[in-house]
Amino acid sequence: MTTLGLYLIAAAAEIGGCFAVWAWLRLDRSALWLIPGAACLALFAWVLTRVDADFAGRAYAAYGGIYILASLLWMWVIEGSRPDRWDLAGAALCLTGAAVILWGPRNA
Repeated sequence: MTTLGLYLIAAAAEIGGCFAVWAWLRLDRSALWLIPGAACLALFAWVLTRVDADFAGRAYAAYGGIYILASLLWMWVIEGSRPDRWDLAGAALCLTGAAVILWGPRNA
C-alpha cells in the first residue's frame, strides 16, 4: 500500500478513536464508545508503523499534514461544519510542509 493510503487509513482510525472519547466525555454517550475507540487508536498506531520511512519521527511529522486535512473533512462530513478559507489555507500549508518532510532530498 502507498504511503498516502496508509496515512489516510491512520487518520481515519485516529480521528474515529479520538471522537469516541469526545462522544463519551462531551456528548454524554455511553462509556461503551471507548471500546471501538481504543481499537481504532490501536489500529492507527499499527498502521503508522507500516509507513516506509527511515525514522519514526519523520513518518509522524509528515503524517501531521494528512491528519489536519482529514480532521477538516471530518468536521465537514460528520459534524456538518464546512471549513472556511483559513482552514483550507492552513491545511494547504501543512500538506506542503508534509510533502517537503516526506519527499525532500536527503544526503545519505
